[in-house]
Amino acid sequence: MPRFDYVCAHSVAEALQLLGDPGQVSRPLAGGTDVLVYVRQEKPPFDRLVDISRIPELKRIERRGDEVSVGAAVTFTEAAESALLREVAACLVEACLSVGGPAIRNTGTLGGNVANAAACADSLPAWACLDAAVHLRSLSGERRLPLDDFIQGANRTALQPGELLTHFTFPVPPAGVGAAFTKLGRRNAQAISRLSMAAMGRLDAQGRVDYVRLAPGAAMPRPQRFTEVEALLLGQTPTDELLTAAGAKTAEVMIGVTGRRWSTEYKEIAIQALAERTLRRALGQSKVSSC
Repeated sequence: MPRFDYVCAHSVAEALQLLGDPGQVSRPLAGGTDVLVYVRQEKPPFDRLVDISRIPELKRIERRGDEVSVGAAVTFTEAAESALLREVAACLVEACLSVGGPAIRNTGTLGGNVANAAACADSLPAWACLDAAVHLRSLSGERRLPLDDFIQGANRTALQPGELLTHFTFPVPPAGVGAAFTKLGRRNAQAISRLSMAAMGRLDAQGRVDYVRLAPGAAMPRPQRFTEVEALLLGQTPTDELLTAAGAKTAEVMIGVTGRRWSTEYKEIAIQALAERTLRRALGQSKVSSC
């Protein structure tokens, strides 16, 4: 196993000093669930790991007016158990509960899940539905980026050397909005997503869709809402036919971006079903009328 240094930071200021040290190639360590992937390499891409998992500021989940803030070192278990997130971000809670097993959920963090930028990361479609922003800090200042600007592609982000992802923010959804997350893997547990889907939605007093968000996971180069599908649903009564059309539109949008490849024959059918099921749950339509 290659040698590298380890140091524990107890404040954001201390972490930034360590990460900005020009004499070391330092990387933050939070949950550490992906560290073994790197240390098995002959030359890992760091000289030192800076443990940020004990910094109180990075562990907070709180509402600030019309906005929710979630610390980057919050674990999947902590997020899933948060009463606030259960109330305003059920799709994120369901995504967190789908990650690995208890050991992974107890140590893995939301910040690490996003900073690694794996296309199959379970939290990404939920963050996209929530219109989340990523907050970054370094010795030279702070930056706030929309999620789709922060993630530039598979395993590529806008994170600069010496920068630390400190927290996420998202606007509190309107009252009455439902949310859901669905994951498709090779088995029911301890599986990496082959496809996933997050949705949010609400019906008005006449039973028409007046709020909707839809974002797939493991289907696109980077997380994004499918606004074309949302436009198809807005102002409409969610009949079986309409939700089937929304599923078909989801597949059409995906293929329009990724093109057709060896896996498309499977993904085209699967993503249609995922979109329809997840939208049904978000809109509270377990059984939908056709008229």
